[in-house]
This record gives sequence, structure tokens and C-alpha cells, in this order.
Amino acid sequence: MANFYDIHGNQKLLKKQLSYAAANSPFYKKHFSENKIDIEAIQSYEQFRKIPITTKEDLQQYNEEFIAVGKDAIIDYVTTSGTLGNPVSFALNDADLDRLAENERQSFEMIGVQKSSVVQLTTTLDRRFMAGMAYFLGLRKLGAGIVRTGSGLPGLQWESIERFQPDFLVAVPSFLLKMIDFAIENRIDYKNSSIKAAVCIGEPLRNPDFSLNSLGQKVKDLWDIELFSTYASTEMGTAFTECEFHTGNHSLPDLIFAEVLDENQNPVKSGEIGELVVTPLQTQTMPLVRFATGDMVKFYDENCDCDRKSLLISTPVGRKKQMIKLKGTTLYPQQIINLLTAFQALKIFVIEARLNETQTDEILVRIPEDFSEVSELQEHLQAGLKVKVSLEKTSVEKIEKLKFPKESRKPKLFHDYR
Repeated sequence: MANFYDIHGNQKLLKKQLSYAAANSPFYKKHFSENKIDIEAIQSYEQFRKIPITTKEDLQQYNEEFIAVGKDAIIDYVTTSGTLGNPVSFALNDADLDRLAENERQSFEMIGVQKSSVVQLTTTLDRRFMAGMAYFLGLRKLGAGIVRTGSGLPGLQWESIERFQPDFLVAVPSFLLKMIDFAIENRIDYKNSSIKAAVCIGEPLRNPDFSLNSLGQKVKDLWDIELFSTYASTEMGTAFTECEFHTGNHSLPDLIFAEVLDENQNPVKSGEIGELVVTPLQTQTMPLVRFATGDMVKFYDENCDCDRKSLLISTPVGRKKQMIKLKGTTLYPQQIINLLTAFQALKIFVIEARLNETQTDEILVRIPEDFSEVSELQEHLQAGLKVKVSLEKTSVEKIEKLKFPKESRKPKLFHDYR
């Protein structure tokens, strides 16, 4: 990654994207001007690296300034979580939706989905999430059959598998375990079902050495289907997906320019871990340039046996800050704090983050023993977070000790034990 012409990405499309952002994005017009960046003069990677990083905080603080098209051109609105607790809005026009479809078409094709395949989507298409719609659009463009069961409801999943005989599932790995448990409890012969493979989303499936992590191995031990890892985010609008060789997640060079940078914002060497920084290509409504994802990944400067010429990364090995991945959803402590604080009947609480037995994030909210509106609070949290967190009644004395530790001068509402 030492030279602009050698780095993994489409140079022509990258320069076109930079010019588009400079001409149409209020944020980048100001960003480039203030930092004296002449987009047209960029001829090398060293020059490209002079463009300052765009952060999640920039997106939160100047959200509307990133919009580069007129409001009448916007078709789809989605949101993603933010570190300050407020969701970041993202918008897509017709061209962006076509691009999103092409992204998933390439990704599904990479794992072996064909026009003759049938794919069952166990993901939501509502709640302002981009992912479910992206999968649907990509499969539609590929011409494959689609079964839209949505999230949850293991019984419906198995009834649909029996009825439509899909070859592939798109699912969060931990939900696959719930499906397996349901099948065992209800004497469903799941091992001889039509499912041959699962595209695993939202939770890491593999270790940096490509071996299955504890969650992936648990699924594999119980259900011997092929498991494919894919990694994406709303901000990127692009997926990094495994091929049949399972030796890293491939970038899509015509849709994203990716860098993996160390703490000094220098490119890491092959086999090293750094933060994934991306410049999505061919986006129109909200172009991003050198956007720091906050996700730490391992970079592989090696050719895959599939002969695709693309950047290879691991699934995220950690978060640069205190991001929480809960059942496929990215959360931040402040989001939970805001929701709990807004619930007037709750006077005191603390939040704890841990890793469960499958090495995925788990959140526990400690609430007072005499708190009576538990079900209402659970509904309130689930509506705001779109996932369920655990509540545990605890003595007020213990909560106060956790909230006001002796070594801290400020209240400590979030405790990270991961």
C-alpha cells in the first residue's frame, strides 16, 4: 500500500469520487478548503493521505452537511447508532440503491449463490436498517429466489425451510443457535434440511487466523453447514465477504477504497491489525472520504486462491472505542444511558458489558430491587435499541457503590468487563 497506483482500489473511480465530493458535499467543500486540499492535484497515495480522516463524530455533529443531493432526489432514509447516543441519519437516492444492490449481488455471487438458488433472509427489512434491504436488492438483481421471514420466530423459519426448500440462510450466528435449539426441542430433522450454507452477519464468525471462533465453532459442531463471514456497515454501504476458500473477507474494488491504518494513521504491514478507513466509491447522496470506521481488522497483502484482486481483511477483532455488538446490532453505552435516564420511574442504575460463553458481547442493566415497572422498562429499551438487554434487580447499596466508585470523581454508569 505504498503507492497510489498499487493500492487495492480503483484509481479512476477514486479520483472521480473525490471530485464529486469536492463539488457537491457541503461538508467536504469546507473540509478540503480548510485543509488546503487540491483534489485535482492528487497523483499519489502520499498525497491522498494528506486528506484528514473523517470521524464518526463528524458524521454526528455535521450530519446534514454530508448530504450532496437535493431532498427531492432522496428515496430511502436509514439510521445507524452514534457514540453520543443519537442515531446518525443516512440517505440514499436511486443510484445509491442500485449501487447497494450491485454490492450484495457481487457478495452473494462470491459465496456461490446463483440464479437457481433460494435464499432465506432472517433479517428485518424495516426499523430503518440498511442491511435487510441490501440483501433483498442484491438477491433480486442476481435473480435468486428470496424468502423474507424476518428476524426471530424460529418456528416460522423452520416452517419456511420445509415449505420453500432454501439453499442458503442469511442470519446472525447466535440466532442460528436458537434455530438449532428449537429444532432439537421440536424434533425437527434439521441436519437433513435443504440448507447447505449460511451467510453470517452482525457478529464475528472467525478468528484473525481464519479459524472459526467459539461462536462459529459451536454452530458448526451442531449443524455441519458451510458458514460464510461477511462484514459491512451503514456508513460503508459495502460488504467485505468471504469466498469459498474462507481466508479473509474480500473488498469490492469498484465499490470501495479501503485502508488499514495504525494509531499514527500509517498503513499497517501485512498480518498487522489496524483501523479500517474507507472511501466508498460511486455513492452520491452521502459521499464519505477516508472515513474511520472505528473497527480494528487484520490486513492481508496476499493473493487468495480464488485469484480475486482485492484487499483482504479479517472480520473486526475489536473496537477502537467502547462499541458494543449485541445480537448483530452496534450499540454505544451512551445510547443505553439516554434511554434509561429518560425512563422517569427509574432513579438509579448501572450498565455492565461482558463477554458470554460464545465470546460475544452481553449487556446487563442493574436496577433497584424495589423497581416495579420491569416489563415497561424492557419494552422501552427494546424499542430504542432494537435489541433486548438483560435486567437484574440489585440492592440500591450495591448499585450506588458501582455508580460512585471511590477512585472516581464522577459517577460511573458504564462498567466494561470485557
